[in-house]
Parts: sequence; structure tokens; C-alpha cells
Amino acid sequence: MTDPVGLIGASNMRPPVSGASQAKGADDGAFKDMLMENLAKVNELQQDASRATEDLMSGRRDDLESVLMATQKADTAFRMLLQVRNKVLDVYQELKQLRV
Repeated sequence: MTDPVGLIGASNMRPPVSGASQAKGADDGAFKDMLMENLAKVNELQQDASRATEDLMSGRRDDLESVLMATQKADTAFRMLLQVRNKVLDVYQELKQLRV
């Protein structure tokens, strides 16, 4: 499956790690950082789509294709983020049921 929005990829999966943080544990907060970065990206895409729609409605823009593309890109990014959230909740539910 390809990523049309660019939110998932090799560059996003592992943030750059300096030599000092490799010694302390390189994955401390890596998922949180990646998630926060992707949340910001989805928010930016949604704001761009809203701005494009407002520009189209007010007459400042006349290219409907770019407005539709921005809206579709924002929708796809949001749905992808929603699926990540659903998977995290599924894992949490499974962990809650483990007996220790």
C-alpha cells in the first residue's frame, strides 16, 4: 500500500538520533514524537483545505481541482491518523486483558 499523503515512510518512522541519546535509549519517546509530528501535519493539511475552500467560495481562487485535491489529501490524512488511533486503542484493550 502506498502512502499518498507522505505521513508514513522510512524517514518518519525513526527520528534522527544523536550519539548521546543512543547510549541512553534511542526509542524513548520516539513514538510520541512521531505521533505529534503527524498530528501537526494533519492539522496543517486540514487548515490548507479550509483555506482553499474559503478562497474558492470568496472568488479569490478559481481552480476547483486544487481545492478538491487539498480536501481529499486532508481527508485521507485524517482517516489514516484515525486508523492509527484505532490500532493503538486495540492494543491497549489487549494489554488490559493480560493477566500478570
